[in-house]
Amino acid sequence: MLILLSSCQPNQPVEENTSSEPTEEVRALAKFEPADGKCILFVGQDLESVGGLEDYNDGYFDHFPTPGGFTMYSGISPGDTSFGYVMKGLDGIWETDDWGDSDNNMSLQLGDEDFKHSALAIGFWMVNHEGEIARGEQDEMVDRFGEWLKSLHPRPVFLRIGYEFSGSWNHYNREDFITAFRRIKDRYDEMGVTNVAYVWQSHGADEPLDLLASWYPGDEYVDWCAYSFFSRWEEANMVEFARQHGKPVFIAEATPTISTATTKTDGKTKETILSDPAKAEEAWEHWFVPFFKTVSDNPDVVKAVSYINCHWKSHRMWFDNPTFQDVDARLQSSEMISERWLEETGKANYLKASPMLFDELWGLENDSE
Repeated sequence: MLILLSSCQPNQPVEENTSSEPTEEVRALAKFEPADGKCILFVGQDLESVGGLEDYNDGYFDHFPTPGGFTMYSGISPGDTSFGYVMKGLDGIWETDDWGDSDNNMSLQLGDEDFKHSALAIGFWMVNHEGEIARGEQDEMVDRFGEWLKSLHPRPVFLRIGYEFSGSWNHYNREDFITAFRRIKDRYDEMGVTNVAYVWQSHGADEPLDLLASWYPGDEYVDWCAYSFFSRWEEANMVEFARQHGKPVFIAEATPTISTATTKTDGKTKETILSDPAKAEEAWEHWFVPFFKTVSDNPDVVKAVSYINCHWKSHRMWFDNPTFQDVDARLQSSEMISERWLEETGKANYLKASPMLFDELWGLENDSE
């Protein structure tokens, strides 16, 4: 097991070990990694699901204590079409855009007082364009995004470049993905972007360690490892991979999906409607309990989670998707789930929004910014 030593603390003299006991490896905390046992609570993944705004007022922020972070999406795929929407590139940042998964507009949230003390996680896609990014053909858009990220300082941003890289639906070219990931980080380092932690996220099922290793950009490029916690969550190996590399883990996408006998071959999950008491109880037993257990069993590694508080079956993107087409994961739709969620996330280890949160995540680094 690794002992975590915050990078924000000054070096202390180390006494010589004169015992016969083996010494344990010590590592510094990663960018924006909370102390051992702490876990940042995020919620996503669109304006409707998150709520907290005048025109979007029945989401997570409207029913529960403000989380430590919120998750939204953007990317570089100019000219591509998604459910009738033509991508411009950097969609969902300055304007309200809907590419099939309900409205997205980070500027509305970032300008609202309710979001003032929450970190931001961004799922950043580059499907069909990872080669262009790798070759520098999208540097202008990459740099524009970087300048915007820099303008958010001191808000911590967790940037999930090419999230779910191993998912077949993304069909990333592996070499181009790695090169693009590295290029983005290198450019942002050169630009002086200091408020971003770089997150490398797999899709979280059927991923042996050697497969993960083959997609890894390298320790010097990755601040956090991450994966999605859906059905087949028991097949994930990211916690072990991250522990081997001395990195924290972000469960960056999580929503109650329950496997069926055919999920591994056709992706089909059970109907899960949290407003239905029987289905809510089943979801709690078969998904929520293992989800929270994963956090509690790995306090040295799992340091952030993001719950997707989504009415999946009402969004065009998921009408024909076998995993999400029969899922309504809105916590507020179930009194029982809400009470248990509040009990679990009300524990001291879950970090929520507060005037001190950013300083806690920055540590003493913030003093020199």
